[in-house]
Amino acid sequence: MKTKKILVILSDADSFPLKKTSGSNSGQTVQHPSGFFLQELAKPLQKLLDAGHEVTFASPQGHEPTADPNSETLLAYAGNFYERRREHDLIERMKRENGFNNPRPFSSISDEELATFAGVFIPGGHAPLKDLGGDRELGRILRYFNRENKPTAAICHGPFALLSTKQAGDGSFVYSGYKITSWSDAEEKVMETMLGGEIEKVESALRNEGAVMMEGAPEKVGGTTLHRELITGGNPLAANALGDRFLRMISV
Repeated sequence: MKTKKILVILSDADSFPLKKTSGSNSGQTVQHPSGFFLQELAKPLQKLLDAGHEVTFASPQGHEPTADPNSETLLAYAGNFYERRREHDLIERMKRENGFNNPRPFSSISDEELATFAGVFIPGGHAPLKDLGGDRELGRILRYFNRENKPTAAICHGPFALLSTKQAGDGSFVYSGYKITSWSDAEEKVMETMLGGEIEKVESALRNEGAVMMEGAPEKVGGTTLHRELITGGNPLAANALGDRFLRMISV
């Protein structure tokens, strides 16, 4: 298989806004710890590397990425210590060998360089809510992949980054009319109950801009949605399936 270049989009944020609805600070917006969700990054990433592809990490300003603390717990891995260690070790290897600690700032990737990438992947975690949806340079990048019909993958909160396309070009949302699966409003409401606060909803935000949001059991238990060049998944359960389908897309 021919080696291809894949762009992986990361957030610079290590937290996201949470409007408290209970407790002594009710009514205030606080910053709740977050970052990339380990499984959602590691599983597709491992598949890309195993297939011999070259990965470039990029973020808004090139800051060192942070893992969502909840994604590193044994609970997130259903007690599978060995799986967690493998995925943690993968990220550590990326830090040593592939510049993971110093992602490329979006602005450093020219339109000409974008042409050298075969696909783009956006993992989840709540961090994209803070700095990806409104990033103009990311909007430029995603508009390129959309225009050229190049494989684009996003999972969980990652699809929120698609909203950045409104900040570039003619200001339109280029994924209007696309079928998309993301972290659902219902799932977010469970998180709100646990955290005692309100969180911006990915599903509603995309639907309000014209996306056709996929709902139902398949999307909650690891199903993925493919529409044109865009493949999306709703939560960590979809990480393996999304990685497999994305790999097939870029291998054509």
